[in-house]
Amino acid sequence: QVQLVESGGGSVQAGGSLRLSCAVSGYSYGRTCMGWFRQAPGKEREGVATIGRYGTPDYGDSVKGRFTISKDNAENTLYLQMNSLKPEDTAMYYCAARAVFCGSWPPDQKQFNYWGQGTQVTVSS
Repeated sequence: QVQLVESGGGSVQAGGSLRLSCAVSGYSYGRTCMGWFRQAPGKEREGVATIGRYGTPDYGDSVKGRFTISKDNAENTLYLQMNSLKPEDTAMYYCAARAVFCGSWPPDQKQFNYWGQGTQVTVSS
């Protein structure tokens, strides 16, 4: 059974940092495209960052230079380091996986087969 479990969310002030983690089990983790997505209240879910099989990252324009996606293949864990957080980063953050290559931005969410339950990030001004 495939499971993606996020952790690391919380409440921070603007300018602060958080590190999200996504533990993956029951899946061929190393051969996937992994991604972070977020959904703010009243808005559609959007891609935040993806990382390919060989570690190539890609980011949404709103987070470039502030967020860093990475993965530890040995630990089957995906990370999202978030720095210089802004109130507009407030959202539920989800990790997801798919078996095909990441492709160009923005990532096609319909091609992501597995999703975590989400972790809430709240940034206050």
